Amino acid sequence: MSQKIKIGVVGCAGRMGQILIGSILDQDKAQLSGGTERQDSPHMGQAIRHPVTGIETGLMVTDDAEALFKNSDAVLDFTCPTATVRHSSFAATHGTAHIIGTTGMTADEEAALEKAAKSVAVVYASNFSLGVNLLFYLTRQAARLLDEDFDIEILEMHHRHKVDAPSGTALGLGKEAAKGRQVDLDHVSDRGRDGVTGERQRGHIGFAVLRGGNVAGEHTVSFNGDDERIELTHKAGDRAIFARGAVKAALWAAVQGAGLYDMCDVLGLPRV
Repeated sequence: MSQKIKIGVVGCAGRMGQILIGSILDQDKAQLSGGTERQDSPHMGQAIRHPVTGIETGLMVTDDAEALFKNSDAVLDFTCPTATVRHSSFAATHGTAHIIGTTGMTADEEAALEKAAKSVAVVYASNFSLGVNLLFYLTRQAARLLDEDFDIEILEMHHRHKVDAPSGTALGLGKEAAKGRQVDLDHVSDRGRDGVTGERQRGHIGFAVLRGGNVAGEHTVSFNGDDERIELTHKAGDRAIFARGAVKAALWAAVQGAGLYDMCDVLGLPRV
């Protein structure tokens, strides 16, 4: 039997981190190499267990992210932009595939990922779900085929704990729609409407955000013409779908050459 891919998790004690841990332990082609947290985390030094079965792994939560990258074939990173940028340098130094689901990154922070990708495989995606990545593709195609007589609106809803808005996935959908229309999203994005805003501008892409409950994630792209509307929707029932996709990306990236990839590459989805 081929050797298992060693996968680590930074931010392993959070909600998503725990789901990632479980997905790695449930994958017979992967081996959990460790998990880290912030130095001030109350979970520091605790045993890492399967989040569902409670079975111990023999590993402890540490704060040494660089050691985790050094001892892993791939590391899953759903943390925050500042930490992810720091982790990217560890990935480049130690030749460790870096799988990034962190959202809310600036252009400068993304540039740091591009720099690391010159040395190692980096998979950077706003969403790791197969269904959502198919939605990306369909959104781009629909935007290409439907002209500006169809207004594009993107609606997303997430749980009450989510701190950034619009979601990374919603922005990703906006980018795909903009690609389909061959425009720059920054120039046509309507991110907030309040008060007397004037009528909607032709060709703009609008975003609306809902927060509440424990919703894992729902996204709808609506193409609104006169007397007809086309809607493309994805609803996530459990965050485990993102974790499974991230582990799939780690297994794929661990045997790839240097480069900045996304889930289209991992899943072999067409880009046209």
